[in-house]
Amino acid sequence: MEYTISRLAEIAGISTRTLRYYDEFGLLSPARISSNGYRIYSQKEVDRLQQILFYRELGVPLDEIKKILSSKDFDRQAALESHLSALRAKRKQLDLLISNVEKTIKASRGEIIMSDQEKFEGFIQKLIDDNERKYGEEAREKYSNESVDRSYAKLKSMSKEQYEELEKLTAELNETLKAAFEQGDPGSELAQKACELHKKWLCYFWDDYSKEAHIGLAQMYVDDPRFTAYYDKIAAGCAEFLRDALLIYCK
Repeated sequence: MEYTISRLAEIAGISTRTLRYYDEFGLLSPARISSNGYRIYSQKEVDRLQQILFYRELGVPLDEIKKILSSKDFDRQAALESHLSALRAKRKQLDLLISNVEKTIKASRGEIIMSDQEKFEGFIQKLIDDNERKYGEEAREKYSNESVDRSYAKLKSMSKEQYEELEKLTAELNETLKAAFEQGDPGSELAQKACELHKKWLCYFWDDYSKEAHIGLAQMYVDDPRFTAYYDKIAAGCAEFLRDALLIYCK
C-alpha cells in the first residue's frame, strides 16, 4: 500500500513538516514523486518510519538513528526485540515514578513517613536503567558483572544530598569541559580541572578508581559512537578533546 505525505503523517501522528525534514536529512526519503509532485511512500518507508519513531521515543539522536538504519548489519527483527525490551524498562521506570508520587502525596497528608532514600528511588533507578540500556553490555564485558553490580549498588545507596551533589557536579563538569574545549588546549589548567571533575564524577559510580581504567574509558569515548555522541553534544569534537586531556591528566 502507498501513502501520500499527508496521509502517512496522519496515520503516524506526526507532521508533514517532520517527514520533509527527515527527507532533507537523508533519514527517510519517499519511494517516488508522483507526476503531480506529491511524495509517495511505500510499505518499505512505512516500516522504516516506524523504526525511526521507536528510536526517537527512546531518546536516540537523529544522526545516530541514521547510522543505525543505514548499517549493513541492521536487523529489523532484532531491533524490534530491542525496542520491546527498552520500552518495558521505560514502563517499569514510569511505574516507579508513579509510586514515588503516590507516596509523596500520602506523606504530605501525614498518612505515611517517607525517608529521603525513598524520595529518590525512582530517579536513581532511571539513572541505572538508562546506563544499563546504553552501556551495560560493554561495561560488563570490560569491567566484569561484579564491578558493574557494585557500581549500581553504590548508586542506590545515595542519600538525597549525594544525589543533588552529583547533579551539580555533572553540570559543572560539562560547563568546564565546554570552556576548556573553546580554549583548544587539552593541557591547559582549565582542561585539567575538567579532568579532575571527571574523576570526581566517576567516583560516584566506580567502586575502585585507577588511572589505567580512566585512560581506557577515555579511549572508549572516542571509539564508541554512543559515548562520542554524548560528549559531542557539548561541542563537536569534545569527546576527542576530553580523551586527550585525560591522557595528560592520568600521566
